[in-house]
Amino acid sequence: MNILCFGDSNTFGISPIDGKRLAETERWPGILAKLLGSEHQVIEAGQPNRTLVKDPPFSGDKSGIKYLKPYLEAHTVDVIIIQLGTNDLKARFTLSAIDITQALEELILAIKAFYHGQTQPKIIILSPPKVYEVGNYKNIYAGASNKAKQLSIEFKIVAGRQDCLFIDGFALISACPNEGVHWPCKTHKLLAKRLLALF
Repeated sequence: MNILCFGDSNTFGISPIDGKRLAETERWPGILAKLLGSEHQVIEAGQPNRTLVKDPPFSGDKSGIKYLKPYLEAHTVDVIIIQLGTNDLKARFTLSAIDITQALEELILAIKAFYHGQTQPKIIILSPPKVYEVGNYKNIYAGASNKAKQLSIEFKIVAGRQDCLFIDGFALISACPNEGVHWPCKTHKLLAKRLLALF
């Protein structure tokens, strides 16, 4: 089974301690790969600053839809885990929870269209976890905490409508409370174990 982990800096594995990339054994795709064993291939596709909305101001080059297709073309994929939405919460984008949720549904529909007439991969949606408006991220993510909570509700509705599996990231995990956005190692472990239960 081939599993594509398509997400942002928290899939890439940015450490909230020093901003460097966590080791493969510390970030959730790597942990999931170890838990699943050698009969499964976990494809890491994390990109810092990646968004769901197609062309957010200043960061359109990181949009999800644009960068997902090359992975689908390059790999045989049985499962796609989508961990996106946090970067869309940045205050400068002025996006509503509904805007972000619509973009998620567009991404799901784009995946289904890509596999039209073929076996559709299983899609797992992870809604953004808690974001803390502190430190360097205080102004960047102003108002993000409330939007993240709303996204957990809206993402679940879309996942149900599109027959995707759903994990409520807001309820399950949270960012480092001191840094605000990126996940501590224990959170990566928690997510990997939760995902393991779906396989």
